[in-house]
Formats: sequence, C-alpha cells, structure tokens
Amino acid sequence: DVQLQASGGGEVQAGGSLRLSCAASGFFFDDYAIGWFRQAPGKEREGVSAIKIRDGTTYYADSAKGRFTIVTDNAKNTVYLQMNSLQPDDTAVYYCAADKSEYELGYLFGLDYYGMDYWGKGTQVTVSS
Repeated sequence: DVQLQASGGGEVQAGGSLRLSCAASGFFFDDYAIGWFRQAPGKEREGVSAIKIRDGTTYYADSAKGRFTIVTDNAKNTVYLQMNSLQPDDTAVYYCAADKSEYELGYLFGLDYYGMDYWGKGTQVTVSS
C-alpha cells in the first residue's frame, strides 16, 4: 500500500524550530517530487517546499525562503522539512504530497495544480507569540 507518513508537528513559541518528516512507502521514491503544503483555517492551501528526489531540485515558497530547508534521506525514503525562525503565521496543518509528473516544482506545489498522486495525513504546527 502507498503511504506518506507525516510527523513532527507540534507547538512552539515564535522563533523556535520544528522538523517535519514525510516517510514514503509503496512506490518508487526516486521517481517522485515530494513536498509540503499547509493550510490554515480560513486560508487557501499553500505549497511550502518541495524536492525532486532524483536530481535534488528544490522549491521554496517566498514565505519559506531563508527559514525552511528541505532534504531527503534516500536510504529511509524520507523527506524532512527543517523549519526555523517559526512565526505565528506559520501555524497550519502541514501535509506532505508526492507526484510523479515532470512539471516544474513551482507549478506542482502552486495554486493551480490539483493532481498530486499521493497525500499524507496532516500534522499540526502551532506557533505561539
């Protein structure tokens, strides 16, 4: 069975850090782009960061640049999102997702693409001021 197991959410104070994990199973990891969306109550879904496993190409939303880092552990079929300098605006449910298409990451994880192959369950991130 295909699984994307997301973990690592929690509650931190502003300025703190969290590391999210997305463990993949049931599909050939190297063929996919994997990344993170987030959605806060009353707000639109936002693509935060993504990586193409095969070549390491990365994508960061403007809100994530300079604060978040996405890396993979190919031996564990896991993608990590290190989030530093967290702010209350980062509060949201974070979902990892995977797609095999060759589209550019900014499009896959943008507002207009709704064809992601696989989704994980969300993990809550809460940042208090």
